[in-house]
Amino acid sequence: MSATQGPHSLAFRVMRLCKPSFHVDPPLRIDPFDLLAGEDFSDDPTSASLFRRHVSSADAVDSDLSYRNRFLINHPTDPIGLSGLLLLPQSFGAIYLGETFCSYISVNNSSSSEVRDVTIKAEIQTERQRILLLDTSKSPVESIRTGGRYDFIVEHDVKELGAHTLVCSALYNDADGERKYLPQFFKFVVANPLSVRTKVRVVKETTFLEACIENHTKANLFMDQVDFEPAKQWSAVRLQNEDHHSTEVTPTSDIDGLIPNPPVIIRSGGGIHNYLYKLIPSADVYGQTKLQGSNILGKFQITWRTNLGEPGRLQTQQILGAPVSRKEINVRVVEVPTAIHLNKPFSAYLNLTNQTDRPLGPFEVSLSQGESQMEKPVAINGLQKLMLPGIEAFGSNDFQLNLIASKLGVQKIAGITTFDTREKKTYELVAEMEIFVESG
Repeated sequence: MSATQGPHSLAFRVMRLCKPSFHVDPPLRIDPFDLLAGEDFSDDPTSASLFRRHVSSADAVDSDLSYRNRFLINHPTDPIGLSGLLLLPQSFGAIYLGETFCSYISVNNSSSSEVRDVTIKAEIQTERQRILLLDTSKSPVESIRTGGRYDFIVEHDVKELGAHTLVCSALYNDADGERKYLPQFFKFVVANPLSVRTKVRVVKETTFLEACIENHTKANLFMDQVDFEPAKQWSAVRLQNEDHHSTEVTPTSDIDGLIPNPPVIIRSGGGIHNYLYKLIPSADVYGQTKLQGSNILGKFQITWRTNLGEPGRLQTQQILGAPVSRKEINVRVVEVPTAIHLNKPFSAYLNLTNQTDRPLGPFEVSLSQGESQMEKPVAINGLQKLMLPGIEAFGSNDFQLNLIASKLGVQKIAGITTFDTREKKTYELVAEMEIFVESG
């Protein structure tokens, strides 16, 4: 704290408003009799026997003077040392990102004369910005008498890390009518309550995002919400371990049915919890993304509460994955018959999508010529090449391919090739698809 030089009639007093903490007693309890006798009193048989003779009832004093009873658990809170009392904050305490900083500020007049027309300002100053919390310029405090004070409360949602300064200033007229300016500065540091470490893995067409959340505070964090908000080109599903789901019978009472699932608890001082998400390209924007897609996956929204319910909220920065490189043309099998018989024609329905911002085509669809038609378990029935018209930018076209199976059992539809007759480019895009061929 600092102030301008010279005597001032006013002074600021700042107290942080926060929840109390649990008062913890040592688990080893002390017997009041220890205040009257030495610790070796019970070791002397003569002294102990004389004391027992003066005990009028067993309820008044425990007849067993040994220390073993000190470790007996008489109440469920005894092992953890909780006394049932709450302890008011003894210091400014730690302030974490995502919390609400609340402060009680008092302007005291400790002089022997009254001050008038007091304009009070309270601001939070960070490395990036200056935030006004209170300004009485339009309605100054008319006067603060000798020994009097003016109190107010300010709140600020902490959104930046590092050094912060609470700047309190007063502009007032003293007893001589002189206009004086009093600034006072109260500094504190905002720390990070938790860290979020992410890993991105791509398996075929599916992207998996793993997030590890670590608690850096000295209190347990009860996670109300850990939601991943994917970018518009993704949809996300959280994967959970089946062991976390309850296998008990449905609650028998209506009240039990209204109790929500318990929050995830991340222990103090380095406790961690892992979350796993499966990301899939969104169907509604699948054909509207350019060839060089964005590598932004999304961001996390995290909310929590401490032991006594104080809330906190954080939003992570955008999480980046590997750059998305979409194919110019995508061909996928939409539908095949459920029953396919040997040597009997059947139809496969496919979709051809142009994933670029320019027109493509016309196209020629055929099976690759790696092996003869007679050796293929599944071949085209009829004309070996199907002609398709051109497709506009980000457009698609559904078409039907007539096929015939020449072998029984599990067979593969493979080698479907799309050839752009204008650009003279060949795309072998359709993944192998298994079908079951039964006798006719």
